[in-house]
Amino acid sequence: MSDQEEVREEPREYRVKELADAAGITVRTVRFYRERGLIPPPRREGRIAWYDAHHLARLRTIAALLERGHTLNGIADLATAFESGRDVGEVLGLGEPTEETPVRLTPAALADHFEGEVTAENLATALELGYLATDGDDLVHISRRLLDVSAALVREGVPLAAVFDAARQVRAHADALAELFATTFQTHAGATDPGTLRPLAKSVVEAELSMALDRRLRKGC
Repeated sequence: MSDQEEVREEPREYRVKELADAAGITVRTVRFYRERGLIPPPRREGRIAWYDAHHLARLRTIAALLERGHTLNGIADLATAFESGRDVGEVLGLGEPTEETPVRLTPAALADHFEGEVTAENLATALELGYLATDGDDLVHISRRLLDVSAALVREGVPLAAVFDAARQVRAHADALAELFATTFQTHAGATDPGTLRPLAKSVVEAELSMALDRRLRKGC
């Protein structure tokens, strides 16, 4: 092996005292979190319990969420919802065309986007809708645009649960519109490049939505 070749370190494992020191907490706290189900079981080798980087990341996330005002009960509920979520590969698919940019977030960073609104129920709904997926100790949001807009709506006073309720209805209408345009294109423009037709369909929907909002606002909503 040449001097320039990169040497890869093996994944680090910790005994409980080493893990506690790395996380800045006590061994007693690590064991308490384990008993509460806030961190997964360690790997056991005889009487020795071995923890890894995922355990350390989870402990740091717990500390960050506690600093943001979450209770241990709330964090336990979040962990349950998190662990029941679909894997990022299942949600995003492999090689499927998309114009959306996924965003990787820690649970603590997600809490910063939606201060006070990241409950176990809302997290479970986001996972169910496919807005969020799990990837190790992180979350991945499927769309930077949807993440930013959702956070903006929450800052304007719209509860996140109401944002999700609206999203379900929007998705149903969007699916119907997509089917309409796909059928129209296949019937009348079968030889046309789909990449050309896609922005045309989006422009029609954006213009009609803009005019519909104008009409609604003139009527005072």
